[in-house]
Amino acid sequence: MSIVLVGGHDRMHDIYKSVCNKYGISAKVYTQMPARFDKAIGSPDGLILLTNTVSHKMVLAAVKEAKRKNIPVVRCHSSSASSLENMLRTMKDSQAIN
Repeated sequence: MSIVLVGGHDRMHDIYKSVCNKYGISAKVYTQMPARFDKAIGSPDGLILLTNTVSHKMVLAAVKEAKRKNIPVVRCHSSSASSLENMLRTMKDSQAIN
């Protein structure tokens, strides 16, 4: 299982990865927009957008790529670790990711 986490705080990068590991999910975390972001996303099982702390340009690029590859997208306004855990539980329960 893999997800791409878009947004959040730079200082929370390691915490986001550890929360995902707790649920047995490998994660790519992008708090800043890298060059060729659409190619960096790859083909994950899901995409989580932390909308409070992300640029509109980054959201548009992520959503466009997700639609192109039929990747389920979950949006969360908060960028806390507990909100991420809730999103992961929701995605697992809805079978959006295995």
